[in-house]
Amino acid sequence: MAGERDAAVLARHRHRRIKAKEADIQRALTGNWREEHLFVLAQALCLYDMLAQRIVECDARVEALLAPLGIHEVDLTGPAKRAGKHTPAFDLRTALARWAGVDLTRINGLAVSSVMTILSEGGPDLSRFANVKHFCSWLGLCPGSKVSGGKVLSARTRRSTNRVRQALKMAAMSLSRNGSALGAFYRRLCVSTPVCRRLCARMDKPQANTAVAHKLARMVYFMITHGENFVDRGQQQYEDQQRQRSIAALKRRAADLGFQVTPVMEGT
Repeated sequence: MAGERDAAVLARHRHRRIKAKEADIQRALTGNWREEHLFVLAQALCLYDMLAQRIVECDARVEALLAPLGIHEVDLTGPAKRAGKHTPAFDLRTALARWAGVDLTRINGLAVSSVMTILSEGGPDLSRFANVKHFCSWLGLCPGSKVSGGKVLSARTRRSTNRVRQALKMAAMSLSRNGSALGAFYRRLCVSTPVCRRLCARMDKPQANTAVAHKLARMVYFMITHGENFVDRGQQQYEDQQRQRSIAALKRRAADLGFQVTPVMEGT
């Protein structure tokens, strides 16, 4: 509130990547500084500072609660994910990894906040679930089984307010442009082209989001129960594997129809 208000002075501090000219920025920063607006701004600033202080106190409380739970020694070597704007001030990644015994943030799409939701809701002990299918069913991510007369009437997942499910679906949504195997899997499910729209896209984006969340849930279960580390195969390896599977399927289909598939040699 007591800072610089001269538009000419402020315009000189513009970022070098801004394309607008200094005169345009100066005109945009010229204000009338009406008293009623300054009063409202001061009230909002005080409220922001108060909430920021409360968040710091909550982070300190969370850190104190997680400290005695960190009984595992976990190898956290390797690049860490970029911290988001909502990431606490303390090292939450290390605290959660020592609590769970594995670093769940290695899974593409899972941020520290998502892992905190998963562990705070489900805990690091998933032995109460008989297997991964029971775990995914608890999350409401398994396909429905509405069958009558041997015919599947509906395979929609049931509605659920499970917070772990919501965190996993948010994580799945962030993989749409991710350059990992999980990102390629997401795009294979829902991305189509005008030429092959019917064949390329297997489902719409909400369905693909649920399917990827289901896959993330299985990864979380196996990492926690087996102590396995997540290793990303990479987008290229995943696409190569899918290409080989498509070729094998074409060969089987051609053989059933009495034909033989022969690859076209390059340069012919």
